[in-house]
Amino acid sequence: MTQLIVNPMTLSVRSESTASKAKRPVVAIIGGGVSGAATAFHLAQADQSPPPEIVVFEPRDGLGRGLAYDTAEPAHRINVPAARMSLLTDEPDHFLRWIDDHAATAGDADALRPDGNLFPRRNVFGDYVNAMLQPFIADGAVQHRRAAVAHLLRNPQQRWCLVDEDGGETLADIVVLATSHPPPVAPGGLQTLLKDHPRFVPDPTRAGALDAIRAYDRVLVIGNGLTSADVIASLALKGHTGAITAISRRGLRSRGHAPFPQDPTGDFLADPAFTARKLVRNIRSAVRKATATGLTWHGVIDQVRAQGQSIWQLLPLAERQRIVRHLRPYWDVHRFRVAPQVEAALDEAISQGRLQILAGSIAGTNVEGETIRCALRLRRGRETVERTYDAVVVTTGPGHGGILASQPFLAELAERGYLELDQTGLGLSCTRNCEAIGPVSGVTPSLLIAGPLARGTFGELMGLPQVTEHAAFVASVVAERLQTAPPPKNPL
Repeated sequence: MTQLIVNPMTLSVRSESTASKAKRPVVAIIGGGVSGAATAFHLAQADQSPPPEIVVFEPRDGLGRGLAYDTAEPAHRINVPAARMSLLTDEPDHFLRWIDDHAATAGDADALRPDGNLFPRRNVFGDYVNAMLQPFIADGAVQHRRAAVAHLLRNPQQRWCLVDEDGGETLADIVVLATSHPPPVAPGGLQTLLKDHPRFVPDPTRAGALDAIRAYDRVLVIGNGLTSADVIASLALKGHTGAITAISRRGLRSRGHAPFPQDPTGDFLADPAFTARKLVRNIRSAVRKATATGLTWHGVIDQVRAQGQSIWQLLPLAERQRIVRHLRPYWDVHRFRVAPQVEAALDEAISQGRLQILAGSIAGTNVEGETIRCALRLRRGRETVERTYDAVVVTTGPGHGGILASQPFLAELAERGYLELDQTGLGLSCTRNCEAIGPVSGVTPSLLIAGPLARGTFGELMGLPQVTEHAAFVASVVAERLQTAPPPKNPL
């Protein structure tokens, strides 16, 4: 057996024996959410000789749930119809058929909408992905290592050495990074000021995060995206009746789905845009044409999404950066649509006067006992209003800038020059073949980036079916790499 000696000061690795006789290549996937699980699923199905050993490092009990689908909140629902979600890229309705075969929405009368679309609770999709992996786990093709990775190092034989939080050691020929974005970051000094407050919720994705909020509490929600909508819907389902203020820089609320079925419309590649300004003009022109024929904007945005990776590749870096700085909030609220059940909860809260959505920022905060007094600087008119709250929930979205500091092994890889942030600020730098790019190592063919962390290179990688398509692509890259690579060496 090979032992890895990790020096926490130098992070060096030393091989100490010659007992390894493994002939099969080993692929380690760090992160067992949808991206990591889907990569393992497609790689396990690849026709390879010898087949690789696939080890997925995921602390959760099951694979495929990850941050998005590991939730017991009944108000959390998938954001697109079940008929458009699947692990199988050539069978888009596979999840829908799995639901029917397993009666997975039994007891959830609100899942089926009047238009016939099914929006089950989010954990149902997590159960589906996990179930799809079980046959491969049972026959040994995929191993689920229920531990987080603490260190990821190279040994003298140029294999990757993974040391998990339990002290376990694994040698791998290829590593796929499929971890999640860091949690949201509270603006300004709120994190320090409110860290000991009993009803400060810096990360609402954690189980039971909203339990401390009482039914009558006045709540400030910082952010107006999908997570904000989930929080408001969850509070309503828990019987919350207090006033809620949702504030964000632009005050943009996530949109709902089209009022009737529409196919993607428009073409953004025939006359491609090479600037952010031209892309916006093209989208607005397509929306006007769609509206003239009785359609809505939804089909146009769906077409931008479908052609998104090609559109992104045609844009120079400076234009990608301009889109991230100025247009991403507008894209997010149209692209990431809320489920009808969640939209209804928001509409009801607004109509009852319980929810107010503001465009602005927090100018100052003062805590008196358990009372939180905030000065809100409104964007329009630039006036400042004083509000008092009993609870604050942060829903500002992923902390992209903190990716490398979010986990020790990522920080170590960055320190050693294997990783760096993508210049758009959306994820980690990688090639079109998903190979990590570092400031010292350059391109590392045996270290791949999968899922949303590759968003800076690929553009559209935050929702299905793009996530599963990308996972299948990553699996094909790994399979090809294994076929052309020499057999794994025994440690000397």
